[in-house]
Amino acid sequence: MTQNLSTVQLGKTGPAVSRLALGAMGMSGMYGQADEATSIATVHAALDSGANLIDTGDFYGMGHNEMLLRRALADRKREDYLLSVKYGALRGPDHSFLGNDTRPEATKNFLAYSLQRLGTDYIDIYRPARLDPNVPIEETVGGLAELVQAGYIRHIGLSEVGAETLRRAAAVHPIVDLQIEYSLVTRGIEAEILPVARELGIGITAYGVLSRGLLSDSMRAGQQFEPGDFRSYSPRFQGENLTANLRLVDALAKIAADHQVTVAQLAIAWVLAQGTDIVPLIGARKPERWAESLAALDIRLTDAELATIEAAVPADQVAGTRYAAAMMTTLDSER
Repeated sequence: MTQNLSTVQLGKTGPAVSRLALGAMGMSGMYGQADEATSIATVHAALDSGANLIDTGDFYGMGHNEMLLRRALADRKREDYLLSVKYGALRGPDHSFLGNDTRPEATKNFLAYSLQRLGTDYIDIYRPARLDPNVPIEETVGGLAELVQAGYIRHIGLSEVGAETLRRAAAVHPIVDLQIEYSLVTRGIEAEILPVARELGIGITAYGVLSRGLLSDSMRAGQQFEPGDFRSYSPRFQGENLTANLRLVDALAKIAADHQVTVAQLAIAWVLAQGTDIVPLIGARKPERWAESLAALDIRLTDAELATIEAAVPADQVAGTRYAAAMMTTLDSER
């Protein structure tokens, strides 16, 4: 099994990043309770395997995720890892989402708190979590550019924006990457967003490569959701939608069995095969899940095998949207 991850340049202006990155969101309650010691062990396992990019958001657990990463990274050299941080999402004490604020003055405020919680004096890639409909993207990116000049952030990223917004943002300051959902069952970026990103030299950090566990053996085994688990109200995991989607996963499982790999490994390998400018974010919460994901790097898929996989899991047959209707309206990438 691969023990040391290779690196690729993130976009034409970005740093060298590991071929797989660690997404830390699940360590702060979005998929039910997570054990802190196990979460920290997972961070260490990722770093020890050669991963150097860790993604978080200041609103994951209302700061919990950043403070967890501070503890996990306390004994590591700062130059040995890269921090990608999303900001701007407003949350209430009842954990509700209240919108987004990416005004330059708000950006500075969010950043100040993140630097304190993470225990660092700079963030490698800083990005608004969503497009703020009340603030032109040029204004947001202009404010971020000032923070680059001041040395508080190294690179600017974006998240879940469409092709037009990507062009407007890149005209103000280089954008290193676009963080966006991309998987076998979520392929909306292929029509327009991905081609524009490639034209502009902007990398893709792909989250949801396992579609929040849908593309895994655990869902086929009848996994139950804990209270507070995002999937308990996600359309793709409800009733007939889930039944239809699991039929697609069963078809993928037959191909995985032929390759003697897990469903998750095959799903990750498919994303890896789409190009070295796409870096999968793996939302592992346990060291063994990270190890399983790491093994996907050893899978080599031919064009014929990729075609077989895509025919078994047609994107247009996936049932349910990736977010509930109210959240879908906040996604510039879906317009």
